[in-house]
Amino acid sequence: MSTLPPERSRSSDAAPDADASLEPRSTRPIAVLVAATLLTFVAGASAPTPLYRVYQEAWGFSPAVLTLVYAVYAFALLLALLTVGTMSDRIGRRPVILAALLIQAVAVSLFMVADDTAVLFAARIVQGFATGAATGALGAALLDVEPTHGALVNSLVLPLGMGVGALGAGALVDYAPWPMRLVYMLLMAALAIEAVLVLRMPETHASPARIELADLSRRLRPRLSAPPQARAVLRAVTPVNVATWALGGFYLSLMPSLLRDATGATAALTGGIAVAVLTVAGAAGILVLRGRSAGVILTVGASVLAVGLAVVLSGVHAHRLWILLVGTAVAGFGWGGAFLGVLRNLLPTAAPAERAGLMSTYFVQSYLAMSLPAIAAGLAVRSRGLVPTADVYGSALLALTLVTLAGALLPRLVPAPLSAPRTPPRPRPPEPPSE
Repeated sequence: MSTLPPERSRSSDAAPDADASLEPRSTRPIAVLVAATLLTFVAGASAPTPLYRVYQEAWGFSPAVLTLVYAVYAFALLLALLTVGTMSDRIGRRPVILAALLIQAVAVSLFMVADDTAVLFAARIVQGFATGAATGALGAALLDVEPTHGALVNSLVLPLGMGVGALGAGALVDYAPWPMRLVYMLLMAALAIEAVLVLRMPETHASPARIELADLSRRLRPRLSAPPQARAVLRAVTPVNVATWALGGFYLSLMPSLLRDATGATAALTGGIAVAVLTVAGAAGILVLRGRSAGVILTVGASVLAVGLAVVLSGVHAHRLWILLVGTAVAGFGWGGAFLGVLRNLLPTAAPAERAGLMSTYFVQSYLAMSLPAIAAGLAVRSRGLVPTADVYGSALLALTLVTLAGALLPRLVPAPLSAPRTPPRPRPPEPPSE
């Protein structure tokens, strides 16, 4: 799933040699570099998905451990977003991006040498923190140099990157040597090239000339809030928001195992294809629906998501891979639309000074929804089995989606109560002329 960059801010004591030095013709290569770097981070986050089953077979851990390995990434990413997510507003984009690239290189190195679950846990934690730190800085840098199309590029790069990472890793596992190492070697090469280019990249955001330690310490403290005028909307969109992120969490953790148990598909590439279908369809949903009103986007997204979930569950019980993938494509379109609809309905309810706290609250809800249900599903697999667990999981997401859909449609279907018509006052008769 995607994240939004923090609001851009300017300081009166900002250094004059950052944004002002960028000419319009020089921003296109910077935008390409920033988008490519963001795609690398997101692709690296989804690359382990087809490998989970390989790790599981090599090291013999349970589905519960598998989902925990996945979930610690989300927890670490959330921690980074809430603490250092706005750091680039104070010290500039480039230092934060370079630091995130270095931390990500440490994570990739851990993946390359991993020989047990302890190292795998450590790699995912480091990777999650690096991705969380990079997402805010890279997203904001993209808005710095592409104020017109930056938000759209941010929204599309993130799901597309997830698809590229999962699909590419699946293909390398099945058809290339060193299945547990090669994908990380390629990621390390991409990170090294991007680090060199970022070093040569001009700063895109003017940072304060002096940075107070107390100010940085204050900004590292998470701020969670929902302004009073936003709470009703937040309550209304919470069910479908939880369903959207929980669906992504299941696909990125247990879906490759479900495909094997339900359809007999054993290739790692199949798991990568399922994730790619979901995320690419999600990007298509964002692209198609972005011009609609917030209410229409949410209604269409939730409706299509509900239909797609039903088709996915039908494919599981029919033991047909093609039905499951068709359902994934439909659900993915709704997944992207619902994600966009939630943000379009929620963000306008907060004033600019209130958005950081509201977005922090949104991120906490979203990443907990991405991880906690997946952990619960992993624990349930041991006693109930994977297919019955998927039934309960999918049915719960379907119910949550329908709750939001009912809340969006009922006000339109049920007419407002009519008040009794008021009788207009009778005109006073004209007074007779005085004699």
